[in-house]
Amino acid sequence: MDSLSAILEATRLKSVVYSKFPLAAPWGLDIIQDQNSQFWRLISGNCTVGSPDGRIIELQEGDLVFIPHGSAHWIADKPTSLRMPSPEFVKARRAGIPVFNGGGEVTNLIAGHFEFDYQPLHPFLKDLPPIIHIRQYLTENQLLLKQVTQLMLEELNNERPGSNVMLKCLSEIMFINIIRTYLEQAEPESGFLSALNDPRISKALKLMQEAPQNNWTLQSLASEIGMSRSVFFNQFKKLVHETPLSYLTNWRIRRAQNLLITESSNISQIAASVGYQSEAAFNRLFKSKTGETPAAYRRSKK
Repeated sequence: MDSLSAILEATRLKSVVYSKFPLAAPWGLDIIQDQNSQFWRLISGNCTVGSPDGRIIELQEGDLVFIPHGSAHWIADKPTSLRMPSPEFVKARRAGIPVFNGGGEVTNLIAGHFEFDYQPLHPFLKDLPPIIHIRQYLTENQLLLKQVTQLMLEELNNERPGSNVMLKCLSEIMFINIIRTYLEQAEPESGFLSALNDPRISKALKLMQEAPQNNWTLQSLASEIGMSRSVFFNQFKKLVHETPLSYLTNWRIRRAQNLLITESSNISQIAASVGYQSEAAFNRLFKSKTGETPAAYRRSKK
């Protein structure tokens, strides 16, 4: 399994598509800070986004904006339009009260969010910028985004048996293509995404992720990927923003979290499967990282 797939599996990516929004000008929404990553895709009409870093982004039809950290932002037909707080908008929609139907040009959006189950966030997620703006279909990955959007629209316009599950799967495919397209557009030189593009550092990540039970050392990892210990340590820390063994420890805990939810194995077996022969030592480390013992964590997720 490649490194990104392993990370998404371990962080238990979940997605929700709200619906297709038809909004008649003038319209605007103030989106409050949220713990989930959010996305907006412009299907037709006019749309402007006030990004978390203060920029104003004019979207073209087919464009997508992704807010990885759930930061407060705004979205409107134009910057000068009055904006409604998002909780009021959601409340009105649930009550069936019409909003933004003043008779102006209609904008159609698809919106939704992505959830990640584990805290603290993986470095991959923490290193994403405040906003990712993906322009309409230029590359292969963007063409895939177009196809996914078209399938979403079909499900939203024609609700059929299994539509909710179909939308969930399509939005997860959308997330992966957002990341792929961002890597193509931005070509980051540092941070975790750049580590995924570095053949040797990516191989080290894959080794740790596929076999956390191994007794990895700095020297054994460096030898496996053909680097000196010092060069490997410095390059890994530069790109991942933590040392190789610190990453290994955190990965083992994330993997254990996943196993505690999905497997019925006892805690000593799970501890051994992620590299800890001492259950007591595993319990202490797990609690220091998550704030709960493994047993309490398992109970809380039932």
